[in-house]
Amino acid sequence: MSEFSTISALKKNIKACTLCESDLPYAPNPVFSFSARSRILIVGQAPGTKVHESGIPWNDASGDRLREWMQVSKDQFYNTKYFSIVPMAFCYPGKGKSGDLPPRPECAEKWMGPILEKIPQRQLTLLIGQYAQGWFLKTRKKATLTETVKNWKEYHPEFFVLPHPSPRNNIWLKKNPWFEKEMVPHLRKRVEKLIF
Repeated sequence: MSEFSTISALKKNIKACTLCESDLPYAPNPVFSFSARSRILIVGQAPGTKVHESGIPWNDASGDRLREWMQVSKDQFYNTKYFSIVPMAFCYPGKGKSGDLPPRPECAEKWMGPILEKIPQRQLTLLIGQYAQGWFLKTRKKATLTETVKNWKEYHPEFFVLPHPSPRNNIWLKKNPWFEKEMVPHLRKRVEKLIF
């Protein structure tokens, strides 16, 4: 497709996307960051209001915790030599009964394939939350997020499956202390190998 022939053409097209504009609470403001040289791809859900306003991915409490899990600085995190950041949907989807609405499905359907083609050097993809895990793992995903994360070794070394680092997940983290005790150290080691 000629509209996606270069990485800059692809980014320009994404920035101009109005695919699900009529279903969004605010005007589209696609938030992402990727480059051909990144070794690690981070796939989350969709921007929250704070990220929507700033236009900077993971520029919130969830991002602080994610960086802490990986033990990387903000400078490293936003350096596309190391990380590409591509959510399942690029725009804030709106509020639901218990938090933000799910990412709009049209987004990944249209953009994820062309983006993955443009990140040929990636060696690790972090799948954060059930929507990213469902899209990438398909039938390999377990019945619940907890089961998928507990079986993380099945998806390694290509993928690292993670719960969402949102403060809303504090209860999950308390109920599953093994995650920060056992899994996070593995994640840190893997990230360190790829960025140093």
